[in-house]
Amino acid sequence: MTQQNCILVGIPMDSGKRRQGCLMGPDAYRTAGLADALRDLGHDVTDTGNVAPDAFAKETHPKLVRRNETIGWTTALAEVSRSTLQKGLPIFMGGDHALSLGTVLGAMRHAESVGRPLFVLWLDAHTDFHTPQTTDSGNLHGTPLGYVTGRDGFDGFPEVSAPLPHEQIALIGLRSVDRPEREAMQGSAMTYVDMREIDESGIAKPLSAFLDKVAAANGMLHVSLDVDFLDPSVAPAVGTTVPGGATVREGHLVMEMLHDSGLMTSLDLVELNPFLDERGRTATLMVDLAASALGRRVFDRPTRAY
Repeated sequence: MTQQNCILVGIPMDSGKRRQGCLMGPDAYRTAGLADALRDLGHDVTDTGNVAPDAFAKETHPKLVRRNETIGWTTALAEVSRSTLQKGLPIFMGGDHALSLGTVLGAMRHAESVGRPLFVLWLDAHTDFHTPQTTDSGNLHGTPLGYVTGRDGFDGFPEVSAPLPHEQIALIGLRSVDRPEREAMQGSAMTYVDMREIDESGIAKPLSAFLDKVAAANGMLHVSLDVDFLDPSVAPAVGTTVPGGATVREGHLVMEMLHDSGLMTSLDLVELNPFLDERGRTATLMVDLAASALGRRVFDRPTRAY
């Protein structure tokens, strides 16, 4: 197994939606033993502490939730992501999914600087392809893929000078897609795999095909893992629960395949709301999944008595 320089970045961001609690996520990952789990696998691990947003003006937007704060986070995280990727494999401990506005943008900038294409694997119940205009909720955690692919309407956010091509994105685990997103994605070159397809054909085949594309292009791979990718029966600590999600075994299979591929260059862990958890079980599962992505095998995993 290749030793990695894993850099943990805490992002106590809670501006992407109305329901609060994700700001506690980074410390929940620390408490659940993420750093020790990765060190046990032989990796170098550095915890850089928590990021803060850039300065932002207070405002009450008629529609969007905490818009200016989210812009402040995006500006700060784009630079943190870009600079951290120069040093190792960043693991962004969120924080709500609006953090990916910044982490993916930073990864795009880094990939461009080293002359490699960036691919994005989005493990989520939702497509997060809204724009500030199309979102009914006003929650900007539903907009990251809309933003990085260059959709209109992100006034005030950092400019996306070279949008992420659709064919370099795969969304897996979908089961809650709003009509405006569905209409905007019709005919798109994105790979999108909903839970029915997973039920019928399994999760390995479409993921393997996408990873082959990344490898063939010598691409970098940013993985964004949302708690709601998983079924809420096993991962209850999320404010956007959608029944019928991935099982624990499917989650580990995805992560083990990512490790086998050797392609992952950065990782988001998002939408963990410890306020909604049950004795830390969701945080522990997310740590276990991250460990699988960095090389833990099923026979390495300790049996726990709850």
